[in-house]
Amino acid sequence: MKISIILGVPQKGSFNHAIAETAAQALRDNGYGVTCHDLYAEGFNPLLPPEELAKNVKLENVIKKHCDEITQADGIIIIHPNWWGQPPAILKGWIDRVLRQGVAYEFATTDSGEGVPKGLLKAKTAIVFNTANTPEDREMTAFGDPLETLWKKCIFDFCGVEKFVRRTFSVVIISSAEQRREWLNEVRAITQRHFPATKSQAT
Repeated sequence: MKISIILGVPQKGSFNHAIAETAAQALRDNGYGVTCHDLYAEGFNPLLPPEELAKNVKLENVIKKHCDEITQADGIIIIHPNWWGQPPAILKGWIDRVLRQGVAYEFATTDSGEGVPKGLLKAKTAIVFNTANTPEDREMTAFGDPLETLWKKCIFDFCGVEKFVRRTFSVVIISSAEQRREWLNEVRAITQRHFPATKSQAT
């Protein structure tokens, strides 16, 4: 089984990178194949060109590769900081270019895109790990939780992923080394709970 990890954070060696590495290792320990994309390190181009809007357009190789991988993934893990209640722009661009019609969702032939879509993703479970520098109580009181709505309702429900799990770690900027170790233990536990050992690993 294959799990796709998508990381969107610019700072090398960040806590987000540690989350990605921990999740990837937890998956491998449970017998999964892992595809991990560090969008900034790879120089992913988030700009959606107008000619790419067409459903059946010939995609450039890197975008086609991402589309093929997300189509084949049995599970998805997204990792990014909370910036203005949104993912970083590079990750939004990944959504625009990769979770496209005909890949992640489709409309019935009887409508022109105004109806309810059918999700096409094979993945049954998606996990989103976020980091933040605002205390959770203030975040909820002042801003609500736009990332929950974005990832759960606007993206994964839309694309047919049945189970959605999200965990935000805060306040990262003042966290101790011990706190971060505890958080990474939680990342490992969450990942392995929702992607349990494959039969080959369990026997």
